[in-house]
Amino acid sequence: MAVESDVMEAAGPYDRARALSAFKLGDITFYWITRACAISVLLILGGIIISLIVGAWPAMREYGAAFLWTQRWAPSADPPVLGALGPIYGTLITSVIAMMIAIPVGLGIAVFLTEICPLWLRRPIGLAVELLAGIPSIIYGMWGFFVLGPFLANTFQPFMISIFDGVPVLGAIFAGPPSYLSLFNASLILAIMVLPFITSISVDVFKTVPPVLKEAAYGVGCTTWEVVRNVVIPYTRVGVIGGIMLALGRALGETMAVTFIIGNSFKIQSSIFAPGTTISAAIASEFAESDGLHQSGLILLGLLLFVLTFFVLAAARLMLMRLEKKAGN
Repeated sequence: MAVESDVMEAAGPYDRARALSAFKLGDITFYWITRACAISVLLILGGIIISLIVGAWPAMREYGAAFLWTQRWAPSADPPVLGALGPIYGTLITSVIAMMIAIPVGLGIAVFLTEICPLWLRRPIGLAVELLAGIPSIIYGMWGFFVLGPFLANTFQPFMISIFDGVPVLGAIFAGPPSYLSLFNASLILAIMVLPFITSISVDVFKTVPPVLKEAAYGVGCTTWEVVRNVVIPYTRVGVIGGIMLALGRALGETMAVTFIIGNSFKIQSSIFAPGTTISAAIASEFAESDGLHQSGLILLGLLLFVLTFFVLAAARLMLMRLEKKAGN
């Protein structure tokens, strides 16, 4: 026994040093792997930006800042005339209309699921919302082209046109004729596509509200609407805004579904029932057959979409920081 004890004591320091060395090597390896993963994100982002700038440079040099406010898009002209105003207009209009539809509906579903819905019904509705997020965008586009577009053109659009006919401003916004392919149809498809993002994130953040706060509000006689307006929404506004901005980013960049149903017209019209186009739809519909200055102009459209999305997300981040700072004070 004494001999074995002496052997263990002699081997102890050596084994401990070897174990510490192995732990140190593993820690260093883990550090450099995670650091390389983080740096790779920056390298990929930088590579995308550089490739977009290089590809768009001929169009930038040819058209300059006038590319932003030129409406005509005629790549077959001699020389080609390219302008981004139509796609920019279509991107902003469809995204704004989609968010105007999706935000109240998404928040309404989230409030229903967390505050009103019976327990036996929450799971089916939650699964249905999750399934909407998993449907491929091309399926949305095909459904919009073959089902939603004809339905809106034959029922909803004539009804709205007749209601607002002759009304200043609104008459121009809802002017006819009805069309299967329009800005409004694309906006409605976008609203359906981004609805799961708003609903899922809102449900998650609504569940973080401490029950004691809601119970106290109910205890002093508040209704469900008052609890949601004065307790739930103020407590979770940062998370709700984050979900809305995530949905907006998706709406700005959606391609295939919008390409199916928007009409791909570069002409700007005041009516939301008129055909139009977006930046992503223009790129998807023309890039395969483009070359030279035409291709460079499409890449410049992609660069503009990148910049637009960046500024939207940056503004959202600044808004969230201000809200967090205000809540901290």
